[in-house]
Amino acid sequence: MTEQYDDAMFDFSRGEFDSAIEKLKAVLAREPENFDAQLALGMSFYRRGDYASAIVEGLKAEKLRPREQLVHTNLSLFYMKAGDRAKAEYHGFQAKVESWREDAKKAREPAKADASSELQMAGQKPQPMKFPSQPWKKKGEDKNK
Repeated sequence: MTEQYDDAMFDFSRGEFDSAIEKLKAVLAREPENFDAQLALGMSFYRRGDYASAIVEGLKAEKLRPREQLVHTNLSLFYMKAGDRAKAEYHGFQAKVESWREDAKKAREPAKADASSELQMAGQKPQPMKFPSQPWKKKGEDKNK
C-alpha cells in the first residue's frame, strides 16, 4: 500500500470524504488494479451521500474481484440507499453465496496441525459415560436393549 492510500484512509476515518476521494482517485490513477483503494473509493462516495457514484465505483471493484463478499455487501447497501431494492437484494444474495463458498472452502482445507493439536491427540482417552441409575428398569434387565 502506498502512503497516499494510508493518508486517504486517515481522511476517511476523520469524515473528510472529499479529501479521501481525491487521494484515492490519485492512487487509482497510478495503480488501477488496487482493489482496496477501489473499494474505499466507493465507500467514500457512499458516506458523502453520492450513491450513484458509489455504485459506479462499487461496480469497478466488482470487476476486479467478482467473488468478493465485501464488494457485494457494499453494492447491496449502495443500491438500497439509491432506492433500487431489486439490485440491492441481488447483491445481498451474492454476498451470502460468497460467504457460503468461503465456508465450504475452509471446510475442505485439511486442518493445520500445530503443537497444541498434537498434544491433544496424545492426551488421555475419554472415559466412558456413566449413566445415572434407572429405577424404571427391573434388576437384571439387559442394559443394552
